[in-house]
Amino acid sequence: MSLTSPIKPYDPTWPQQYAEEEARLKLIFGLVLIEIHHVGSTAVPDLAAKGEIDVLAVVKSDRGLENWSRSLVELGYRRGGDLSLGHHFFKRDLNGIRTHKLHVCLDGHRQIGPMLKFRDHLRRDGGDRSRYQELKLRLERENASGIQQYLAAKDPFIQDILAKLD
Repeated sequence: MSLTSPIKPYDPTWPQQYAEEEARLKLIFGLVLIEIHHVGSTAVPDLAAKGEIDVLAVVKSDRGLENWSRSLVELGYRRGGDLSLGHHFFKRDLNGIRTHKLHVCLDGHRQIGPMLKFRDHLRRDGGDRSRYQELKLRLERENASGIQQYLAAKDPFIQDILAKLD
């Protein structure tokens, strides 16, 4: 079974795609936005990835969630399930292919640090970046049941890296 989109070689336009999306998203969150980041594999130069731009928006409060959801629909997003309390998820597809994933986390959420640490580590460490890329490509080839299988199979590698960084 295929993933939400195929893994392809690093595309040097991904940072610009992120920057364009960041500008659109900042308008939606306004003053409640603390910071916004390009995360995930498209944020790591020279790393093959599904061409899905991952965005992490850190907010002071999620009391505006219903309003954000309506505004995000106007930008082509749809609501995904919450990944945990205080971690809201949105996704955007174009012609049936996922193009963007948006993680909206309350300030201090336990997922913020690991997302940024893993991204920053892969930006610095070419060996781990190569090993991660090889793992992702192998998992894509072997995938039989879709994105959840792929994500679960990547997690031990990610957790091992994060444990070494602490």
